[in-house]
Amino acid sequence: MGKILIPLAEGFEEIEAVTNIDVLRRAGLDVITAGIGSKNIEGDHGIKVEADTVISEIDTADLDAVVLPGGMPGAANLRDSNELRNIIKKLNEENKLCAAVCAAPIVLEAAGILDGKKATSYPGFDKDMPSCNYQEDRVVIDGNLITGRGPGVAMEFVMTIVEYLLDEETKEELQKSMLVKSK
Repeated sequence: MGKILIPLAEGFEEIEAVTNIDVLRRAGLDVITAGIGSKNIEGDHGIKVEADTVISEIDTADLDAVVLPGGMPGAANLRDSNELRNIIKKLNEENKLCAAVCAAPIVLEAAGILDGKKATSYPGFDKDMPSCNYQEDRVVIDGNLITGRGPGVAMEFVMTIVEYLLDEETKEELQKSMLVKSK
């Protein structure tokens, strides 16, 4: 399994970013964080983090997935990154996982990969995703795309990613060890 890219932009949603990074690493996956424009990034609620690298240093040949945290203006800043949109397009062309939660599905829309696909987002962002078949479910899977509603579904979202990339057994072991209530 290659690396899982989690890009971080100014104003990212901390719960979504850290939950994804933490749980995917607990699952034994190689997660790399990349800042948009800088390694030093501040979240929407004032939490400052240092990314592993910057987006311009990412080699798509090493990647098996991209997982986008939401938050505003974080998702808009991700959307505005040409480098990130190109990475998403390349991964999608290779049928690799492209996942986004909260406001971040707007980045998938901007990358042109939601056309006719089922997707969800934080309420109100459906208007920014006109090409998709919008759903109001907590987590939506359509082929190699996984989208989620927002911070309150961060754990369900990342567990869906774990099952997609690995298997149901690993997901269930993680849920048990972390005392996560399963469906």
